[in-house]
Amino acid sequence: CLRLDSTSPQAMFRLIVACLALVSGASAFHVPGMPTRVTVNSPRSAPDMTVLVVNGKRIDAKPGTNLGAAVQRAGLKPNYSCKKGECNSCVLSVGGTRIKACVGKVPPEPKLKSLQEKGLVVK
Repeated sequence: CLRLDSTSPQAMFRLIVACLALVSGASAFHVPGMPTRVTVNSPRSAPDMTVLVVNGKRIDAKPGTNLGAAVQRAGLKPNYSCKKGECNSCVLSVGGTRIKACVGKVPPEPKLKSLQEKGLVVK
């Protein structure tokens, strides 16, 4: 994720600044007084995590975890009736695939790079 052009003692400082830049959304930057440029490769979720986009909010969810719990963290409250997967009242569209939120699992990270970066839209 981060590439430092130097292994000098200032590398730790640049790493901390890079982390702050990553959180703020920057992809590359230069720290004044430092001879090298720090590059942050395409910001993505943590490895082995699926990015879900719920009402424009991006969340990282571990594949195989409960889908209902994951979307609730993003503020979406699915309708539930039976909580057993029989009534279909909790069905959500995740990246175009219909999944029952009460019994369904977060799908694995998509293989397509564009979907990895944009995330799977939940409706």
